[in-house]
Amino acid sequence: MHPNRAAGVWRCAGCGTTLPLGAGVAVVHAHPARRTVDVVETKTATLPKTAEVCPKCGHDEAYWVLRQTRGSDEPETRIFECTKCGHKWREYQ
Repeated sequence: MHPNRAAGVWRCAGCGTTLPLGAGVAVVHAHPARRTVDVVETKTATLPKTAEVCPKCGHDEAYWVLRQTRGSDEPETRIFECTKCGHKWREYQ
């Protein structure tokens, strides 16, 4: 909360609640978080796909992503996930 001396109130920047200014008394007024969280239970395909054979089920398509898993002077690691069974594996270059 921030004081608005012209109006004689404390004003919350987050929700706009106002309380009268006190005579040197600290004012504390907390609000619980008023956010909602949407839970998505289905897997959505947002990663790129490539023709890579899954070592577990033999399916020939996988999602892939590049990650810098080691030092910056080392090459990136390719991480694959089978589009059929969800098995994950890595390929070091």
